[in-house]
Order: sequence, then structure tokens, then C-alpha cells
Amino acid sequence: MAHDHHRHERHGHADTHGHGTGTDIDWNEMAPLLETQAELFTPVYERAMAWLAKEVTEPGLIVDAGSGPGVVSCLFAEAFPGARIVAVDGTEPLLERARARAVRQSVADRFDTLAGELPDVLDELDYPADLLWASRSLHHLGDQRAALAAFAARLAPGGTLALLEGGLPARFLPRDIGIGRPGLQARLDVVQEDWFARMRADLPGSVAETEDWPALLTSAGLKHTRTRSFLLDLPAPATERARAHVAASLSRLRDAGSEDLDAEDLATLDRLLDPSDPANVHRRPDVFVLAAYTVHTAVRPV
Repeated sequence: MAHDHHRHERHGHADTHGHGTGTDIDWNEMAPLLETQAELFTPVYERAMAWLAKEVTEPGLIVDAGSGPGVVSCLFAEAFPGARIVAVDGTEPLLERARARAVRQSVADRFDTLAGELPDVLDELDYPADLLWASRSLHHLGDQRAALAAFAARLAPGGTLALLEGGLPARFLPRDIGIGRPGLQARLDVVQEDWFARMRADLPGSVAETEDWPALLTSAGLKHTRTRSFLLDLPAPATERARAHVAASLSRLRDAGSEDLDAEDLATLDRLLDPSDPANVHRRPDVFVLAAYTVHTAVRPV
């Protein structure tokens, strides 16, 4: 398997999009968050893989396109013990983390990495993929339709492309949290959607696309589209790991919304994030994590 250590444009996934007021993302800086977030969301990925196992019969090669630090790649290695796994990402330090994780989990003998810019780097794969997984990496590519066609071209006949895109925004708190104006998270959704739209518009070669994923998969020449959503339900009182994720997510959304949220909402977020405030998310008994993640699949004709 070829390794390209010189191309560092990251096309990967982060489940909370708001990240500062700009749209450039420092994936190296986000590496610890990407790891802890994927570990927290492991139940979702495991259920998705159990569903995929019914769709894909004994895959020989699984490609994780936009793998980040390799948490999900290693879960694939555990879920499909007969498969070889290739984690593909544009940031070599993240792939270093992926390789180290594979060693720790004793799957390094059938785990490889490929560094480079999606989708072109997929041309360096030694073999076509039986399963190509792209978890919230496609939306970091300007021309999503062209990228899907490139993904489909790297499938073996009968191979499956699985996209994790869409779903529902995460919820961490009740509508009325006893401070500030009720409905804070609904207003944060608007901030996140506006940031996401700016991020998409700023991508090189950005093309506006109706996000009808089954139709786009069909347009890439694939058949037998299927869609299923998986619920992440971590109820209150949240664990410390879940609370850390909530705090990191709200902190990024606070930065992203600094110019769009009113003074009351900003003050509420500051209290939620202030370790010395009794209302902060590390102390509140009502903090939870609830979200839905949608996976779309399609098959390359034989």
C-alpha cells in the first residue's frame, strides 16, 4: 500500500461543525476531540456495522475514506475479522494515531493507511474496495457529485458504498435549563447551519447540491440504495466523558456564534462553560447526549 506523507489537506469528519468564526479547520488541533468523540459514539458505529454486515458478505477490503485518527477504522477491523482495512486521510499525524491504535488493538497485521487528498488518493489503492465507508467526509469536498462518482469507481463489482451524512442535530440540554431564554439549542442549530453553509461555499470548486443522498448515489451508477438511521442515546446524568464532549461542542458553537447570538444567549453559554458556575455542564444533573446518524448505502453493479 502506498503512503504519501507530503499532502496534508484533511478531508475528514467531525460531528459538530461549528469551529470558530472562520471555516478553516485545523484537524491536527482537533485530533484529541475526534478520538474521544468517536469513542463516545462507538455504540452508533457498532450498530451501523452490524447492519452493514447483513448487507456486505465477507468483505476482503474495507476503506475508511476520511478516517481521521482511526477509531472507526479499528472498529471495522473488529467487526469484520476477515477483512483488510485501509484508513485514508489527508493528515499524516492523524494516520499516525490510527496506526498506533491498530497496534494497541492487535489488528495492525491487516491495517494500513493511505495519506492524500480525497477523492484522488483513492486511485492509489492496490485493489478495489468491497466496502467503502465515508463518515461525514464527503461534505468537506467541493464537488460532492464528482466525489461520489470517484468513490463508486473504486468499488469492486458488487461492492458497497456507505455514507454517513445527515441525521439530526445533537441535543445536550432540556429546552428550558433554568437560566437564560428557553430554546438555546434550537438557536445554536441556526449558528451551526450557517457555519456549515459558509464552510461549503468556501471549499475549492464548491458546487451547490440538493442533499438527496439516495438520488446522488444512483447518479453515480450505483444500485439498491438503502437508508437507515441510528440513535445515540446517552441519558442524564451524563458520564464525565459525555460532559467533556458537550463542553467542547458548546465551546466551539459559542465561538462560531459570537457575532450572531444575542447577548443573553452568549451569557448563558458562558455560564454553561464556566467551571466555577453551579450551572456549568460538568455539574448539571440534566446533561445528556441525544442524536441520530443516518447511513445511506448503494451497490456497484456486478
